[in-house]
Amino acid sequence: MKENYRNVLSKIEEADAIIIGASNGLSISEGIHIFADDSSFRENFGDFREKYGFHSIIQGCFFPFPTVEEKWAFFSHMYEYFLLNREISPVMKNLYELVKDKNFFVVTSNIDAHFIQAGFPKERLFEIEGNCRNLQCSHSCHDQIYPGDEILSKLAQNQENGKVPLDLIPKCPECGGPMQVHIDVNQNFLRDQSWQTSYQAYQDFIKKAHGNKLVLLELGVGASNQMIKAPFMNLTNHEEIATYITLNKGSELYIPDVIAAKSIGIDGNIAEVLQQLVQMK
Repeated sequence: MKENYRNVLSKIEEADAIIIGASNGLSISEGIHIFADDSSFRENFGDFREKYGFHSIIQGCFFPFPTVEEKWAFFSHMYEYFLLNREISPVMKNLYELVKDKNFFVVTSNIDAHFIQAGFPKERLFEIEGNCRNLQCSHSCHDQIYPGDEILSKLAQNQENGKVPLDLIPKCPECGGPMQVHIDVNQNFLRDQSWQTSYQAYQDFIKKAHGNKLVLLELGVGASNQMIKAPFMNLTNHEEIATYITLNKGSELYIPDVIAAKSIGIDGNIAEVLQQLVQMK
C-alpha cells in the first residue's frame, strides 16, 4: 500500500497537467451522502422525511412539493446543510494542498459547491450539474445564472412549520416567473454562457495537455457516472504519457484491462488516503 501511495505522489509531482474528476464518493468522505437514508439525513432532514416520505437528499431534489413555500424550505435547507453550517472539510483542504502548486483542472458532478468553498479557482472548475448556491429562471426564459447565497441563507433562516415566507421567494427578474436552484433536476436546467465557458475551459485544458505527462485523478466516481469516468478512461488509453489514478471503495474501484498498465487504484476511505498523501508530500 505504501508503494502505491509513493507512486501516486510521484506521478502527481512529475505531472505537467492534472485533471481531477470528483463525484459522490468524495462527498461521502466529507460526511455527506445525498443518496443515503443515513443518520445525517435523518438528523438534518428528518422533518422532510416524515412529512413527505422521501429518504435521501437527492429524492428531495426531485420531489413535487405541494407549494413553492415548501419547495424553497427544502432547497434553502439543503443549501444551509451543504454550506452555511459547514466549514471547509479536511478532505477538501488536503485535496487542495495536494494539487495547489500544479497545473490542474476539476470536473465534478457534485452540487455542494465545496470546490469553490475550498478555494479552487472558478476558472479551473466545471460543475457538470450546477451547484446549490446559484439560481436560474425555472422557464429558462433567458441565459443567465444568478448568485443565490443571500436569498438562500435568508430563506433558510426564516423557515416556520416547514415553509418559508412567500414574499421572500425569488422571482425571475426578466419574466417575473418562478426561479429554481441551478442544479440538473429537470429539463429546464440552464446550460448558460458560464456553463458553456466552463465546459470549453475543460476541453481546452485536455487539448493543451495532449502529449504531456497527464494525471487523471478520479475521486469517488461510481461506475454509473460515465460523464466523468468514460472520458478519463478514454484519455488514459489514448494519451501516451497518461496515468489514471482512482480512489474508491471496494467494488466501486474498477480499472479495465486496456488501461491497467497505466493505472493506480487505491481501495480505501478517500479522506484517509488524501490525509496520508499530504503527510507524505
